[in-house]
Amino acid sequence: MINLRNPREYCERFLMIVDKKGRLIPLCFKPAQALLYEKIREAHRLGPVRLVILKGRQMGCSTMIEGLFFADSATTPNAETLIMAHDEEATRRLFRMNKLFYNNLPLEIRPMLTNSNAKELIFANPSASERERQRNPGLGSGIRCVTAGSRGAARSFTFRNVHGSEVAFWKDFKQTHTAVMQAVPMEPDTCVIYETTANGFNEFKEFWDRAVAGENGFNAIFLPWYLDPDYARPVEPGTAWTEEETELMERLGLTPEQLSWRRWCIATNCGGDVDTFRQEYPCTPEEAFISTGRPFFDNTRLTLLLAAAPKPIHQGFFEFTEAPDGKPEDIHWREDAQRPLLKLWEEPRRGVPYVIGADGAGDGSDSFTMFCVENVTGMQAAEYQHQVSEILFARQLWCLGQWYNWALIALEVNYGSYAQIMLEQWGYPRLFQRQRLDSIRKEYVKAFGWRTDSQTRPVMLEHLRTVMAEYPDSVRSAATLGQMLQFQYDVNGKPQAVDGAHDDLVLAAAICHQARAQQDCVISPEQEPQREKLIEQLERRGGRKIR
Repeated sequence: MINLRNPREYCERFLMIVDKKGRLIPLCFKPAQALLYEKIREAHRLGPVRLVILKGRQMGCSTMIEGLFFADSATTPNAETLIMAHDEEATRRLFRMNKLFYNNLPLEIRPMLTNSNAKELIFANPSASERERQRNPGLGSGIRCVTAGSRGAARSFTFRNVHGSEVAFWKDFKQTHTAVMQAVPMEPDTCVIYETTANGFNEFKEFWDRAVAGENGFNAIFLPWYLDPDYARPVEPGTAWTEEETELMERLGLTPEQLSWRRWCIATNCGGDVDTFRQEYPCTPEEAFISTGRPFFDNTRLTLLLAAAPKPIHQGFFEFTEAPDGKPEDIHWREDAQRPLLKLWEEPRRGVPYVIGADGAGDGSDSFTMFCVENVTGMQAAEYQHQVSEILFARQLWCLGQWYNWALIALEVNYGSYAQIMLEQWGYPRLFQRQRLDSIRKEYVKAFGWRTDSQTRPVMLEHLRTVMAEYPDSVRSAATLGQMLQFQYDVNGKPQAVDGAHDDLVLAAAICHQARAQQDCVISPEQEPQREKLIEQLERRGGRKIR
């Protein structure tokens, strides 16, 4: 006698799928599916299931999750399931899969199904008689298939199960995720599973990193391509393996047949591009997030740098009092990892010159950013990335510059000059100067602030690319390295962030390195008195000082 509450037994005995050859076959779990099933069972024993799965293509994870949730909704009263795909075609495909499950169930265990015009299965009595429906209402559960970003997709419902498919490709991932989670109670029998292939360094990458760090309540599971036994091909006689293939064989225990399939897939399915293979069929999470396209920087090296990126030694912001003109005074540092406006990798050192490149928020889609380097070696010292008002940005910029021995500040003035004007009015002593043409006097005059245009942009980006080629360890920030991975040539040959990504930190870094020529590059003891004065102020106020 089959146990209808044993999900795997139910799936493998009663559910039918169409395989890659177009055949109707039972849903028998393959190794990657079986591994994921055990992970889900383990999570269920600990309470509500919240899983995010990063995987290679066509490993059967989505099919297995659909089977488990169908088994739950088709056998349990009032068990509502939400299936959310990334586009309309995927939504239709997942709905057809659930219809196939239902249509091939044995009649004796097939729940009653009421009619619906939407992409949903409602397990309720379809009778037109109210009396009959009251006498035998049916399970009262259902499966609802929707597309991420569609209006009201998760509102006015309470779900026991949620399957998010290809969530890295959801539109407005953060907003959609928030809406979904409001519809799922924190009850022990609820289950939310996100699964996806990678889509570069977008909002999902941030979500994945927080899951890995244990910061968002989701457990992260990575499933490499080589778990799938279908990914193997016979080895041609006389095959010689490359150094990379030999290393993969030794490090991951891959068989020659798996390497033969990998080589075939790169050539046939990935256009000969190994980076495309790494994204679609990753061996590690780091490989999964490598962008395809025409990268501006060396993405292979960036991936290694990102994996080893050091954490900042301090996170927080500067507190201060305001002078009558609004200038920050009595500055002190506040450590606050929950609101890390600023991240510091280096404490100010005696007599060392620093440079800050700063980029405004433009049309509002980007953040205000600062990128600070120690000018003797070019090593990154600090970073700022936040969407705030321009006056708050100007004040934090003043504080950071003062803290780092009155660093040279190069602030972009393309979209707004308010912060630059405030720095000038407050008398900041070291501001980047450029030459601009005076339209009235018809001569070049000095002006403060950096301007990015068709002449300066290619030069500053090429300079930054040279820095990353010759001194790659100089960038310490994972956020900046992540934006560099998403910085590519578009169809017109212009390097910029890919759709949905940002490049504000990349531009701040490029401005910073271009401005370094206007700052000292040797240690000078004359730069220290101001810092000592600032430390004395901190001690008098009882504020925290950074040593």
